[in-house]
Amino acid sequence: MKYFNRLKVLFLATLLLVTACTKNESTTNSSDQSEGSNNGKEETYELVMAFPVFGPVPKDMDKVEAAINKISKEKINATVDLEPISIGAYDQQYNLMLTSNEKLDLLMVSFRTVDGLISKGSLHELDDLLEKYGDGIKQVFEPEYLNAAKHNNKHFIIPNYNEMAESNGLLIPKKYVDDYGIDLSKVTEFKDLEYVFEQIKKNNSDIAPLVPAGVGFSILDHYRWYDSLGDSIGVLPNYDNDLQVVNLYETHEYEEHLNLLRKWYEAGYIMKDAATNQDSQIDLLKSGRGAALISGMKPGIAEDESIKFGMEMVATPLTEAYSTTRNVVGLNWGIPITSENPEKAMQFLDLMFSNEEIARLLHWGIEGEHYVEVSENVIDYPEGVDGSNSGYALNQNWMFGNQFGSGYVWNGTSPKLAQDYKEFNQTAHLSKALGFTFNAEPVRNEYTAVSNVIDQYKLSLETGSVDPDEVLPEFISKLKAAGIDTIIKEKQKQLDEWASHQ
Repeated sequence: MKYFNRLKVLFLATLLLVTACTKNESTTNSSDQSEGSNNGKEETYELVMAFPVFGPVPKDMDKVEAAINKISKEKINATVDLEPISIGAYDQQYNLMLTSNEKLDLLMVSFRTVDGLISKGSLHELDDLLEKYGDGIKQVFEPEYLNAAKHNNKHFIIPNYNEMAESNGLLIPKKYVDDYGIDLSKVTEFKDLEYVFEQIKKNNSDIAPLVPAGVGFSILDHYRWYDSLGDSIGVLPNYDNDLQVVNLYETHEYEEHLNLLRKWYEAGYIMKDAATNQDSQIDLLKSGRGAALISGMKPGIAEDESIKFGMEMVATPLTEAYSTTRNVVGLNWGIPITSENPEKAMQFLDLMFSNEEIARLLHWGIEGEHYVEVSENVIDYPEGVDGSNSGYALNQNWMFGNQFGSGYVWNGTSPKLAQDYKEFNQTAHLSKALGFTFNAEPVRNEYTAVSNVIDQYKLSLETGSVDPDEVLPEFISKLKAAGIDTIIKEKQKQLDEWASHQ
């Protein structure tokens, strides 16, 4: 197992739910019943599995790997060599592994890199493998979400099953709600946030009521009324619009939101340097420079963010939950075309989704050493162990197949979280373009030019830092000069073609 220096730390949280019956059946699946050890007639295959780590590589990774291999060897006559790679070096390192034909059987790929890998022929088609060895995977997913991960009607990736949708809302420390008498029942849509900001500013003139949800994010990055179709360069308003792609930046809704942000900025409700801020949202709130932020919403978000921020947080949804392709295929598993045994790779992937023992090891480590069960389905660190000294505090269970496949939640999390997430996924509205992925290659030059224009204008406009009456027309003009209409035409063509095969 190779170790790489940690370059930066990112946070990516997703949650997964499974029903009680799935949990009970999780140790019996297609991979268990496939080739197994083949009665000793087949040599044990060693899989290499590469994935990013968002913190230090756990010192007990080898120990966890060995425990996994005892199970996988018995179940599918294969072992796994876990290859954790620092997030800062991940793309470069796995591309080097692919181009140098280094042994690699399972690969974590993000939404932004999937198209490139597929277009270069770097990933196996998985439909036949999924049909033969993927019963455990198929039992976890709602069919519409598994189908949404197809590219050109073929599976090249299997997404991790977590929240398959997203709503948007306000995150605010409970102390401000209590101390300033803020009635959050009055807040049901975006414009209602003004009431919250007024109450905060009236009671504390030194604080910025609203801050971005992270460095480089605008206020509108976490508030959407449209399917971005992957990149917001041509969108689907109201997640439908009869599949007619439009220029977001020319819509009346976009202009209305910019005008409201400008009003809030001039009133002192948005932090003055929001467009250039280099401090995290955690630092801004913990230092008292900011009071609230707009964020994606999901079950358990308030509890998760309370831990993250180190203070009790309250979450107020502003939109209903919608599912888009990007929600489904944020992080995915692929089998490189260079894999020497894609059949074993798929069998192990199926175990990650459906085998409770392997899920517990990947998610939490070894029972008694890295976690203990403190009540039914609830775990915590053993006595004398915490996140600072645990040998396996990876905290990336959202990355290894079935988020709640272990049957456990961490202490402080609702024991009902799995059921809540399942309901969240099953009741979310589906974008009419769910499953569509745009290939920008035919308009690569225009895409680069338009992206550069967006980088130039978007943050200042979407934080209220500039007057949209003056700047928005200039922004739109430069987008058109860079070729946004050509991109939208190509996206519409691809969307129409996709729709004709649904």
